[in-house]
Amino acid sequence: MNPSHLLGPVLVLGSGLLGASIGLGLRAHGIDVIVSDPSPSAQAVAVDIGAGRAFDAAEYLTPELVVVAAPPDVTAQVVAGALARYPSAVVVDIASVKGSVLAELQTVESLAPTALGRYVGTHPMAGRERSGPVAARGQLFNSMPWVLCPSEASSEHAIKVAHSLAIDLDAVVFRFAPDEHDEAVALVSHLPQIMSSLVASRLADTPQHALSLAGNGLRDVTRIAASDPSLWVQILGANAPKVLEIMQGVRTDLDRLINTLSAPTAPGARLDLAQLIAEGNAGQGRIPGKHGGPAQQYSWLTVLVDDKPGQIALLLTEIGEIGVNVEDLRLDHSAGLQVGMVELSVLPSRRVALVDELTVRGWKVLQ
Repeated sequence: MNPSHLLGPVLVLGSGLLGASIGLGLRAHGIDVIVSDPSPSAQAVAVDIGAGRAFDAAEYLTPELVVVAAPPDVTAQVVAGALARYPSAVVVDIASVKGSVLAELQTVESLAPTALGRYVGTHPMAGRERSGPVAARGQLFNSMPWVLCPSEASSEHAIKVAHSLAIDLDAVVFRFAPDEHDEAVALVSHLPQIMSSLVASRLADTPQHALSLAGNGLRDVTRIAASDPSLWVQILGANAPKVLEIMQGVRTDLDRLINTLSAPTAPGARLDLAQLIAEGNAGQGRIPGKHGGPAQQYSWLTVLVDDKPGQIALLLTEIGEIGVNVEDLRLDHSAGLQVGMVELSVLPSRRVALVDELTVRGWKVLQ
């Protein structure tokens, strides 16, 4: 058992995916965790999986930390209640929008003037396609960003406790101002969700034979379109001003593209299309590389494998024997044959040698 930075007890208000995962992660450090949820069944499941012990309203609690893992539209209300009920505790929330929560808290007249000194807004950038406590994992936050968004009122002690929570869950800590955080996630999280949903919505009435041509490109773009609509209604509503500003820029680009495609052979049209794609290349190239390091360009190759157990493991084992590190991996399947297509990215300087060696070993590599 690794030593903990928190002393506990920790009260987690909300036993969904994130709340239950926080409980599991802290319990692995031996911290006393109490789980509370408005849904008795959700709370019971969280307790059953080991995320903590059940909240008892009759128990006198003096938690070191209260983690509010409530839906975004009631987060501020639950935070205010926790600050009032546990006057010695630090209170953090994990909602994905920070500015609106802080603004609402600043209007709560019943809070003591010093109460906001014990509050720190945070946002763990982690999740799964599945929801609820049954999907919880104690390692959910391992090596994932956890953003601390203290306000001007947040005390150094409160910030330290919030930081300890993230460290105990093996997350990577970042610090943003609330408004700066909301602007950043509007671009890197909320915009991709919107664009993915818009693209996927075009598929609703598409003939099935047309969808049979779909490859990794469509799957990559639409993967997050399967997200929970009720949650995203709350997130987008809470961060509407920041999202709207970005979407207006997207609309300008779409209008430009529509005008160009309306006359694709007009003078300058092809140049404009090329510039639009090149602008995307430039933006994509700025996305950080592995482990948050500088952006790195890799070379891709595709290897055909039989669609049967053990083939991908065998391929990766042989690549390891060759001494080449796989930087990224994607898997697709042939629409008509029982073969898989493993797309691998490697450093450009190692691509030719890897292709040659895999070919010698009997693998079919698509150039």
